[in-house]
Amino acid sequence: MAFTHPETAVMLRTQVSEQTGRVFDIQRFSIHDGPGIRTTVFLKGCPLRCLWCHNPESIHPDPLLSFNLEKCISCGSCAEVCPNKAHVMGVERGHVFLRERCDAIGNCAEVCPSRALEMVGRDLTVDEVLDQALRDQLFYETSGGGITLSGGEPLLQIDFAEALLRGAKKAGVHTAVETAGHVTFARLARVAPYTDLFLFDVKDTDDAQHRKNTGVPIKRIQENLSALHETGASILVRLPIIPGLNDRQDHFEEMARIIRPMSGLLGVEVMPYHSLGIGKRQRLGLESNNGADPVPPDQETVVGWVKSLRKLGVHVINES
Repeated sequence: MAFTHPETAVMLRTQVSEQTGRVFDIQRFSIHDGPGIRTTVFLKGCPLRCLWCHNPESIHPDPLLSFNLEKCISCGSCAEVCPNKAHVMGVERGHVFLRERCDAIGNCAEVCPSRALEMVGRDLTVDEVLDQALRDQLFYETSGGGITLSGGEPLLQIDFAEALLRGAKKAGVHTAVETAGHVTFARLARVAPYTDLFLFDVKDTDDAQHRKNTGVPIKRIQENLSALHETGASILVRLPIIPGLNDRQDHFEEMARIIRPMSGLLGVEVMPYHSLGIGKRQRLGLESNNGADPVPPDQETVVGWVKSLRKLGVHVINES
């Protein structure tokens, strides 16, 4: 039996507690990011620039200020504390937020009573995250759930991600990592010993289309999926399907060709596009797609995608 000297154990706990990462959300009672009831920890930073991004607040590694005009009660508290006069209160136009003046200090969000202003992104230690997540450990045990790291791309913050996963496993909790795979394989290898399930997103199989729609080439992602599978890791491939962008038969056929030889895969999950990212972009002052956002598919269309993949020999886990 391995023996850890008490002084070494204390040192290890201290190292974990001092490890910090940038988190933009901790979502409890999640049922869409792995088996059972889960807590999903969303980390900031992403190397992709997907046109349909569902979590645009995750892309930039720095904290961002979100402004939801519908929640604003025009109390003027933000204007009183903003050193750059980024908040202007007027009788006719109401609250005008001059984002170009904002340096995202967050004073205004701290005093906003209606939470119309919120800072998206905060630095937390591993212990702080685990303290929140482990409150629901009973639900994990009864449902087969656990903790999922998502983003963005959680493996960009590799030290923090590894420490979180290691801490969760030490507590006996099931772990999952959602990744787009556009990282060095060394990062995947670092977290693999502490990861019970990889949720591996594949956005497209045509390199030109992948570059156009995500800003990065496909090669590293495909190579990492294959290499990770060869290690024996538990992998569920997730296919975000976006009407007009990657809902092509040739994409389905190429996906089937790639994954059919991967006998160890748990399966494939079709992830139909939703439009929640549009409102987030607006609240964060991020660039729009100039009215070119996709339209969410109806259920009949999604069922058609699933049937197409199944006909190609793909094990799709969607119920429909």
